[in-house]
Order: sequence, then C-alpha cells, then structure tokens
Amino acid sequence: MLVLPLLLEATLLQLASGSYHPFYNGFYYNHIMNDKGNGQEKVVSFNGAKLVVETPKDPVYSSSSANVTLPCHYHYEPDLEAKRKIRIKWSKLRDDYTKEQDVLVAIGKTYLAFGDFRGRAHLHQTGRREASLVISDVRLQDDGKYRCEVIDGLEDESDVVDLRLQGIVFPYQPPRGQYRLNFHEAEQVCQEQGAILATFNQLFQAWSEGLDWCNAGWLADGTVQYPIRQPRKPCGGLHLAPGIRSYGPRHRHLHRFDAFCFSSALKGEVFYLDRPAGMTLEEAKQSCQDVGAEITRVGQLYSAWKFLGLDRCDAGWLADGSIRYPIVKPRANCGPAEPGVRSFGFPSKGRFGVFCYKER
Repeated sequence: MLVLPLLLEATLLQLASGSYHPFYNGFYYNHIMNDKGNGQEKVVSFNGAKLVVETPKDPVYSSSSANVTLPCHYHYEPDLEAKRKIRIKWSKLRDDYTKEQDVLVAIGKTYLAFGDFRGRAHLHQTGRREASLVISDVRLQDDGKYRCEVIDGLEDESDVVDLRLQGIVFPYQPPRGQYRLNFHEAEQVCQEQGAILATFNQLFQAWSEGLDWCNAGWLADGTVQYPIRQPRKPCGGLHLAPGIRSYGPRHRHLHRFDAFCFSSALKGEVFYLDRPAGMTLEEAKQSCQDVGAEITRVGQLYSAWKFLGLDRCDAGWLADGSIRYPIVKPRANCGPAEPGVRSFGFPSKGRFGVFCYKER
C-alpha cells in the first residue's frame, strides 16, 4: 500500500529538481518557426488552447511572523477543461530572476514543501483554477520574488509575484569600529541583532524614505553600497546627484566594510527599565530577565521606533553593548532635529537604563 505514496513523492521531487524545464518529456514543444519563414516565433498549443498564468503586478506586502497569500490563477484561451491533474511549482528567485530555491511542488491536491518552507507553505485552491501560495510565520529572508509555474501535460507557463516585507534598514558598525566586517561577519552581526543583511531593493526603499548614510556597507548580494540624500564632498563629491553609491561586488572574505541590516515588525513590545543609580550591562541583562523579558537587540529597537512609535529620551543598554535611544518627536535635549535612533556608541563602563523586549 506504500507504493503509490512513494511514487507520488518521487514524482514531486522530480518535478522540483528540473533546473530549466521542470517537466521535460524528451523534446521542446512550445515554440516553432512560423510559416512565413521570417524568423518570428509563434506559440503552438498541443491541446488547442493557450495556458495563461496570472499573478498580481503590484507587490504583495507582509511583515515578519504574519501569514501571507501570494495569488496565482490560470486559465485557457479559449476556455478548456483540463483533462489531467495540473502540476504546480513555486520557486523563490534571485533579483535577476534566476532560480534560487524550490518552495513547493504539487500534483492535484497533493503537495510537497522544501527546506525552510517545510511546514510553513501550502497551496490555496479554493477558487477554480487557483494555484496561490500561502506562507505562514513569514520570516525576514522570505522577502523577494516568487515564480508560480503551472504545467498541464506539454503546456508550461509561469508568472512572478513580488513579496515585500514592511521593515526598516539600519546601518550597523560593531564595537571594534568602522569597516571591520567581511561579508560573512556582516551576515552574522545582522542576525545577532534580530535582522538580516538588506537587499538592494530594501536599501533603495529606505533611501527614498530619507536614509542618508556616508559609510559603505555590505548588502545581501555581496555588493557594497551606501545611500546619499544630501551630496557632500566626503560622500562621493558634490557633483554627484543624490542616490545609492556603489562599490560593486567585493571580495567576501578579504574586504571589510560596515553592514546594512533589515528588520521587520515585532511580535512583542520594547520597554524601558531604570534604577536610580543606573545599571552595568550585566545588571541590565539580569533586570530584563527578572521581568520575564530579554535585553533588546538593535533591530528590535529600530522596529519598535518605526512601527510602534517608541519615543524615549533616555539612553539605555542594548544586547550588543551599545547605548541608544529612540526619538519620534524631536525636542530639546534629545539630540538632532530629525527623528531617529540616537547612539552613544559602545562605552566600556558606565551605568544606564536598559531597553527590554518581551514577546506577546
């Protein structure tokens, strides 16, 4: 009785393993020369109808820990009732649309999810000819482009949907100072601060919202860039227009820069604790634990500032040993005239309050 399930799983795995033609039957079928001999192509549909796959042209927005549906529907022109079980494949793509990873494959109502998507991804097929993908407990690394591919025998068509997480990009330097991180270390410090390395699209969005930072940092694709709103001499020169300055791809082991990290909305809350005499870093960590919380990471503070409106004109410890405070409404004695997260760096000694984080 185990033979049929095993054969079905083997078929799904074979469907997922195709690197270019996910369903290959020994010959290429869907493009031939036209009868006029002028080099133009026309599509030939073996079943007499054209398979059309449609996804939203606008991005689908979500946030960390939420559930999201990536819509995908298909139909035939002219209308035709499929005689076979439709095969569906979802893949996550790189920004250049090349394949990055398999997400899910399905035949009929049976599906198989892969890697980090196992247990989090399934098909939503309540409507006729629907192949939508549902991702639960969305993670930061889920941000990106997804290809919905529908296969009906010899017919194979696809379309792409863009999932964007609502989040915030923040520059990060380690305690050792400026330009001390290679690419892999930059990945690690972002993860330690509740974030991931930002993509170019995320950095561009942050720049369009006002981010101006004159230190170059790693991005997720291995390039090094920095956003400039106000051109100035130390930041590429006065003659360059505002925009994203790029050093291009750099050696991931040898070259050292800062990092641009990306964090999304929080499942919990950030709050401030203090004592009359202040606290050392170790005392601050313990104080958070005493109230069932943990000391806040940098990405969590930025997210609370942007999405929860956290505004506190009191400096406090964070998990990386830095001292920071978030300001939504600038005022006297609370730093510059612009909103932002202020930093006092990484003091080797001193007594301060602490920002704690507690999940709901």
